Amino acid sequence: MSATVPISAYLVLAAVLFSIGVASFLIKRNIITIFMSIELMLNAVNLTFVAFAHMWHQITGQIFVFFVMVVAAAEAAVGLAIIIAIFRTRQTLNVDQINLLKN
Repeated sequence: MSATVPISAYLVLAAVLFSIGVASFLIKRNIITIFMSIELMLNAVNLTFVAFAHMWHQITGQIFVFFVMVVAAAEAAVGLAIIIAIFRTRQTLNVDQINLLKN
């Protein structure tokens, strides 16, 4: 006997994950944790897409998830390269101490 999980549980979990991502994006000052919170928000959106795709028996939600994953992978590659470049020039990852307009 298999019990099915209602879609509301998935949506509540996605909302909690997205809220944690937004809160950590606004509170944290380290650029790596800000980067991770953006990834957490993207994963919450992916969970919502998959939940609705399963509920409506549509493949389009899962296709959107693959597109979001591709964008997240590209963002991770470019974002980490930018973070490394910033760390090499400024010797810090604190957002308050990074001012790119000064030499």
